[in-house]
Amino acid sequence: MSFTEKLQSLFVIIAIFAGLALGQIQWIEENAASLIAPSLMVMLCGVFLNIPLNHLDQAFKNYKMTGLILGINFLWTPIFVWGLGAILLRDSPDLWIGLIMLMVTPCTDWYLIFTGIAKGNVALATALLPWNMILQMVLLPVYLLVFVGKLVQIDATILLESVVLVLAVPILLAFIAKWLIPKVNGFWREIPLKIAAGQTLFLCLAIAAVFASQGQTLIQRPDVLLKMLLPIFIFYGITFLLTQAIARLGNFSYEDFACFSCTTLARNSPLSLAIATSVFPDRPLITLVLAIEPLIELPVMVLVSQLLLFLRRKRRYS
Repeated sequence: MSFTEKLQSLFVIIAIFAGLALGQIQWIEENAASLIAPSLMVMLCGVFLNIPLNHLDQAFKNYKMTGLILGINFLWTPIFVWGLGAILLRDSPDLWIGLIMLMVTPCTDWYLIFTGIAKGNVALATALLPWNMILQMVLLPVYLLVFVGKLVQIDATILLESVVLVLAVPILLAFIAKWLIPKVNGFWREIPLKIAAGQTLFLCLAIAAVFASQGQTLIQRPDVLLKMLLPIFIFYGITFLLTQAIARLGNFSYEDFACFSCTTLARNSPLSLAIATSVFPDRPLITLVLAIEPLIELPVMVLVSQLLLFLRRKRRYS
């Protein structure tokens, strides 16, 4: 992980406050939104450049673990967070939508670091990375139509156009860049490599633009984000306990248990953020919920990794 990625949470905080400050300038507030989608598209291009698609088959060498992880991520989690929203956020549909979009996209970067910190099975976690990315790209529009479509009206045409714009275009560019990198030298070879290494910077640019364009909503209604903390923490707590119970029943090794926990807990809000800015431009609270997610995820994953190491020391897992 690069230096900027290690300090991602700090840079996100700086981006939030910079965006709030710049948003006090009327011209910036009115035009900042136009930077969000392009910044996220460049960031996603960098994400796709780093995904090892040539390792797709390796995940199924441990088919039991792979099946359980993908089942938790793409079957259990969407239903669970829908239920959490129905109980805790029924009166706040935008926050409910934000929670769904936040939780149905598994992480494709940070979880590898925390799996390593917790001394888990990093090889398996790495093999799962392309599957987590591919499945969330395919299923996110389905989740929006099935779950979010019950809360607000979604134009399927706009949704399809947004997916093509913010996902298909970066994927295509990433594949072209991967094909060209071995064939070119010098300056042109460095461009895609720098994009891949600069994911965090483009994410922070997008977050700054979010808060510059929509920060007034947060300033006027700070209470709405406090409502998100309870369902988010319940999600992390219940999911961790679920993975612990499954690991015991399945007699997992500690390394597989640590991988199981980190892979099913960490989320990937930038992907949802890119879709939200295109599909819900008139619902700023959805975008704000997704923009602050890294600030919540980082301390939670630090705590989880240390808790896993504590369980290991206590010999709760062999």
